[in-house]
This record gives sequence, C-alpha cells and structure tokens, in this order.
Amino acid sequence: MSQSLTAVHDVAPTARAGEVTAAPYRFALPVLLAATSLIVLDFFIVNVAMASLQRDLHAGSTAVEWVVAGYGLTFAVLLLATGRMGDRYGRRRMFMAGTTLFTAASLGCGLAPNADLLVTTRFVQGAGAAMISPSVLALIGVLFTEAAERARAIGIYATVMGVAAAGGQLVGGLLLHLDPTGLGWRTVFLINVPIGIAILASARRHLPESRAPKPEPIDVIGVVLATLALTALVLPLVDGRARGWPWWSLASLGLSPLLFAEFVWWQRRLVRAGRAPLVDPGWFAMPAFRTGVVTQFAFWAGQASYFLVLALYLQLGLGLSAMRSGLVFSILAATYLVASMRAPRLVARFGRDVIVVGGLLLAAGHVATALAAANGGHVGALAPGLLLEGAGMGLCLAPITGVVMAGVGPQHAGAVSGLLSTMQQVGNATGVALIGLVFFHLAGPATPHALAHGFAVSTAILGGLLVAVAASARRLPR
Repeated sequence: MSQSLTAVHDVAPTARAGEVTAAPYRFALPVLLAATSLIVLDFFIVNVAMASLQRDLHAGSTAVEWVVAGYGLTFAVLLLATGRMGDRYGRRRMFMAGTTLFTAASLGCGLAPNADLLVTTRFVQGAGAAMISPSVLALIGVLFTEAAERARAIGIYATVMGVAAAGGQLVGGLLLHLDPTGLGWRTVFLINVPIGIAILASARRHLPESRAPKPEPIDVIGVVLATLALTALVLPLVDGRARGWPWWSLASLGLSPLLFAEFVWWQRRLVRAGRAPLVDPGWFAMPAFRTGVVTQFAFWAGQASYFLVLALYLQLGLGLSAMRSGLVFSILAATYLVASMRAPRLVARFGRDVIVVGGLLLAAGHVATALAAANGGHVGALAPGLLLEGAGMGLCLAPITGVVMAGVGPQHAGAVSGLLSTMQQVGNATGVALIGLVFFHLAGPATPHALAHGFAVSTAILGGLLVAVAASARRLPR
C-alpha cells in the first residue's frame, strides 16, 4: 500500500491538441482516488482469496508468499524510476500507461491456469502500480494550486488510501461470497478490468498533462542495482525454506549486502560527478530522514505480513469462509477508520507522540491476538486485539510520513517522500518473506493447532517489532 509523495512544486502543465487545459477538478480528483484505491486494495484483497486460490491451483506456500511479496517487490524497485519518467514524459501519460498495464495484468491474474503464471502477472501488476503511484500527488499539485485546496485533496487521498488498505479483506470476502462471475477467487482480479477501463476513459477526459520544467535523468544503473539487491534478499527468504535451503539461497543472501553496498557506492559516484542519483546519500545527513526510513520500513514490514497470516489462520485454522473472514477484518477496519480520521488533529497537538502511542497500541493488539490464538481462541476472543490493532494502525499510517516530512526542507520534499514510499513497499515485501518463513515453518502440518501456533508466534514477533517502531518514533522530530 503506497503512494509516492512526489514533489508538487515543480509541475508545469502543458496543453496539446485533445488535452485538457482547465481540468474540472470535481471530476479529476475522483479519477486519481479511484486509481489509488485500486492499487492499494489489490495489495490486500488477495489475502482472503488465498485459501481457495491455493486449493484451486494446487499452490504451495512459496507461491502464496510470492503472490503478495512479488507485487510489493516490483512496486518498490520501480517507484523512484517511474516518478522520474513521469517528470520527463508526462505524468498523465505515465498514469494512463500504468493503468493500462495494471488492468491487463489483472486480466492475466484472473485467467492464470497455474500458480507460476499467477505470480508472474502479479509482478507485472506491481510494475503497473509503480507507474500509477508517483503520478497521483503530482497531478493533484497541478489541479489544486491553492495551499488549502491541496491540503484538503491530500487529506481525502490519505483517507481513501487507508480505507482501501484496511477494508481490502472485507471487499475480497464480499466478492467471493457474491461471486458475480461464478469464477471464485478469480473475481478479485477480474473486477479490476472494468474499473481500470473506466479510469482510463475518465483520465483521458479529465486529467491535464504536466511535466517537470527540468526533468532529471533516470539512473538506470541504480535501478538495476537496487532490483538485484532486493531480489537477492527476498528470493531466498521466500523460496529457500521450501527447497531445503540449497546453496544458491545462502549464496544469494550473502550477495545481497554486497549489492546494496555497490548501490550506495554508485549513488555517491553520481553525486561526485554532479549527476542526479536515484537516492542522494546526502539525505541521510538529515536526522529526521535517517530515523524516518527505519521507522517506515519497520512499521510496514508488519502490515502486509500480518494481514496475510491472519487471513490464513482465520480460513485454514478456524475454518471461516472468505466472507466471514472479511467480516472479522472489518473489526480492525472500524477502529482504523476512526483513529485515522482523528490522527491529523492529534498530530498537530502532540506530534510524534501519536506515533509512539499508535505503535504501542498495535503491539498490544498483536500480543492480545497471539494469546487468544495460542489458547485456542475463537473470533470473539480475537476481537479485543483486533480493535487495538486497528486503532494503532490508524494512529501510525499517515502520521509517520507527515512527521518525517516536517523535518525535511522543501527542496528535498518530493524525492524524500518518494523514497519513504519506496521503503514502505520494501518493508511490505521483506516482512511477508520473513514472517512467512516463520509462519509456514510452524504451520507446516496445516492442522488447526499448528496453524494457531504459527499465527501466535508470528504475531508475537510482530508485536516486538512494533515496540521497536514506537521506540524509533521517539527520535523523530517533535
């Protein structure tokens, strides 16, 4: 779940034949919000479909992890590069190309005859999402030039993004329950096709084109090195356990830090040469940025991973249907919505302490649900923990980026916020790989007891991670 907070101060609308010169704002914003909700929703909607998907395609645990982590991985590594491409070739053009690719990939996912093809098309979906994401706030900057209008539009955008993340499981459960196409789990992907087509038609009519006056060149070598480094880390974590940790998986893990070091060296070389790097090492001189990157990564490492193991526990461990599983997620979504609506006002008054409290509430919720599962708890026993988790997520999700950005100068705002969004997706992919490693190892026999044990241990680990998030947030700007 991520959108790149691309700089909006450098946009330069341009008009050509057939393009919009004075965008009707009331129609343009819903188009951008629809695309935002679509790419966020698709990260989480698959969770409640995992059990039926796994049975239908005879997919193993590795494929299940890749369905989630693969989307986040390509989303993460392409995010900064596609933002630069939008600056150079046009934000609306990049938005529409990404929506086209995302829609086509959704069709591929829905028609996939086997797990391998499904995973491949999920990678492509992630690439489409990465093309859409950096364009959204940049186009909001074109449409809303007044500070108050822009703040209101961004506030609506953040709320839509959060609701899509928290409500994705409920939407997935409803789709599987109603099954309008009669195709079961495939519906959660195929539903994107008509929505994507409608977004494309509306975007062509209602969105303006814009480019940066002086677009920076794309660091192709940096993108390649970042992709190789992240793949070398995530690939063995997802595949290694299922294959008995072959030599290549250990070699890949050992190679990953070397590739990350090579990436850092290349970025510094570009700076010394006076060229534009993908990630400016100078940003790390800002204390707010250093702490923000760590906090962002740690927080998001626990989001997609928790939603995945919770969905599998509810359906495979407790035997709930996809619909009932989605309703359980609505407990969490309800308190998330309330907390996220109050978070901006609380942050304005208490600053970073809101994130600290949110992290501790989320950790307490994880501990409560872990204890309930360990004691053979039913849905009612999980409810108190889910309520705490929703409130904690609502107090952390948007405020982390907001508080970090408050300590960053305007000249770095777009690039730094884009990197924070990248770290969000890297955290999602890495968290799924690491927590999936624990969960699937402990839940291997697939008995209710083993699944409950795997869920309890995984969730307890995530509780410890959220305590670390709260501690890290104490070092953010006040």
